[in-house]
Amino acid sequence: MMKYTYGFLILLFSMHSFAEDGSKLWLRFQETNIPEVSIYSLNGNDNTLAIKEFQLAWKELYGSPLSVVSSLDNNALIIAKTGDKAIKEFSISKDLKAISPEGYIIKSINRNGHNYTVIAAQTDAGLLYGTYHLLRLIQTEKFNNTINIIENPSYKLRLLNHWDNLDRTVERGYAGYSIWEWDKLPQTVSSRYKEYARANASIGINGVVVNNVNAAPEILSEEYLEKVKVISNELRPYNIKVFLSINFASPSELGGLENSDPLNTEVQKWWSKKAKEIYKLIPDFGGFLVKANSEGLPGPMDYGRTHADGANMLADVLQPFEGIVMWRAFVYNPDKDDRAKQAYNEFMPLDGQFRENVIIQIKNGPVDFQPREPFSPLFGAMQKTTIMPELQITQEYLGFSNHLVFLSPMWEEFLQSDTFCKGEGSTIAKITDGTIYKQKITAIAGVANIGEDKNWNGHHFAQSNWYAFGRLAWDNSLSSNQIADEWIRMTFTNDVDFAQPIKDLMLSSYETAVNYMMPLGLHHIFAWDHHYGPEPWTNISNARPDWLPKYYHNAGTDGIGFDRTIKGSNAVSQYYSPLKEQFNDPQTCPDKYLLWFHHLPWDYEMKNGTTLWNNMCYSYDAGVQKVREYQKTWDKLEKYVDKERFMDVQSKLKIQSKDAVWWKDACLLYFQTFSKEPIPYDIERPIHELDDLMNIKLNLKHHN
Repeated sequence: MMKYTYGFLILLFSMHSFAEDGSKLWLRFQETNIPEVSIYSLNGNDNTLAIKEFQLAWKELYGSPLSVVSSLDNNALIIAKTGDKAIKEFSISKDLKAISPEGYIIKSINRNGHNYTVIAAQTDAGLLYGTYHLLRLIQTEKFNNTINIIENPSYKLRLLNHWDNLDRTVERGYAGYSIWEWDKLPQTVSSRYKEYARANASIGINGVVVNNVNAAPEILSEEYLEKVKVISNELRPYNIKVFLSINFASPSELGGLENSDPLNTEVQKWWSKKAKEIYKLIPDFGGFLVKANSEGLPGPMDYGRTHADGANMLADVLQPFEGIVMWRAFVYNPDKDDRAKQAYNEFMPLDGQFRENVIIQIKNGPVDFQPREPFSPLFGAMQKTTIMPELQITQEYLGFSNHLVFLSPMWEEFLQSDTFCKGEGSTIAKITDGTIYKQKITAIAGVANIGEDKNWNGHHFAQSNWYAFGRLAWDNSLSSNQIADEWIRMTFTNDVDFAQPIKDLMLSSYETAVNYMMPLGLHHIFAWDHHYGPEPWTNISNARPDWLPKYYHNAGTDGIGFDRTIKGSNAVSQYYSPLKEQFNDPQTCPDKYLLWFHHLPWDYEMKNGTTLWNNMCYSYDAGVQKVREYQKTWDKLEKYVDKERFMDVQSKLKIQSKDAVWWKDACLLYFQTFSKEPIPYDIERPIHELDDLMNIKLNLKHHN
């Protein structure tokens, strides 16, 4: 039965700015032309979280909460849920039928000379999301009296995957230690948990996997489940469910069983008992995320079983509690051909064999979160199995928290990629959000870039990627232009003299990073282990070939690139027509994927009439020059930004500029040893010696 709460009327307000260290994220309020405000309570109850969040914003602005009045004689905002008097009074019951349980309506209504703006929803969660949308409209100066908005989320589950370890290090995280203070839980509860929940709710994120996919079995121990319970209690009011990454060998490693074979009845009983234990502590627990038989982690294949055997066993024990299993498709073996083909080869034979509450989590590209990859061919191919995209918010391969790289264009490019699985228009967005395949579960996940740094993400502009992921998870049709505009106005200022040049900077930053790192489809030519700088020459004697750059770039006197055509590894065959034909021919293959699919001679003539070698040189140089422009742009805008954030970003741009030159010189000087061609004389000369660059050994820890 639907639980009903009461409606409220809220007038809009004026706002001022606070001192800035980045900790407020996009939840800060600045002066705007909004009249004074009071709350009109339809029945004297003003305790819903939506109202509390509105009151919190007001209190931060003026030092005290809004007054509550019992008569309505001004223009007002109404927040009302199904069953409230206001729903009937304003005749919007029919509109409510168009929204999902988390959806909302924001509608302007004129009556008796007064303008009313109604936020209506079926649930408290919908009211909360609608309230945050209203705040976003006010913050960005987009509020008016002609609003007519109906919003439903693109995906039912919109998750952050934390790669946080129990010792509080964060794998591929660059903003300090984990925000989860495992050593202090459950006795001490950090105030940041609630702030984290607010930030996520404000952009529609409703699920959190709190620990690393390289999971320690101890996370399922009684001691740690009590800690997870406390985190869950903090997140629950904001409509956020907790999930756990699990180690498939937990029955043997933690439970002392002889093995962890998914077809072993004792193993099944162990998992069933563990599920009951978890749900007794956390009744709304979301389920498990599983990385199995990947990069040395245990899984069902250790016992001659399949991924479906393992996933279904876990799904069966979670099904009575409506829990789900997110089973990652990130798998590859050193003894097989072309790493880019392996996830497809391993999972396609299992299509249709997974339980309804299993969802296969697939990275956006077929290798591993590279700066640019074609989409994984599993998208569109798996038509009988529920699937979900996995994106990486933290910048493992894009300069960590040192480089300003707005990732929304990368994700927009991915989501709008056409798979052609059901003909033209079969975009990844449509095949994963239920538009084309009516999945019982729709979901999207992003690997979180959050840490204990004051500004949460290590770089003030890295906050935009957390924000962008949430906004795209809520609405996968949003443009990067709109998302950037919102974030800039909410985080800095609405002044167009600041907002426009910064938006231009952000929107070009992804292509810029690709250019100074790995243009034209080059990939995985990073430094060994930490993945920060360039090392296309790396040759570790005891390392797997597919962990080394040479496996991917194949540079030699005959040319460069990975041949994935029908004459090479034949990875093109995993895509639908016309893509496979387009990718197979270098004349029709998009330049951005050229060296991903083709091994070409250095003098290969590109579409623009220049050689492949010269194109590489010009791309690297363009990346360097663009970062230099970013420095100039930022410095010119000093008067619009508080000193602390201005200096922080300025310092990071200096690092990025140096790193861009490092990348350019390292790659061009190394590849020049094969091409034997001069670097075009109209671009910037290298400032390093190749031998010096090859001797750079950074002592970076990738987990903090």
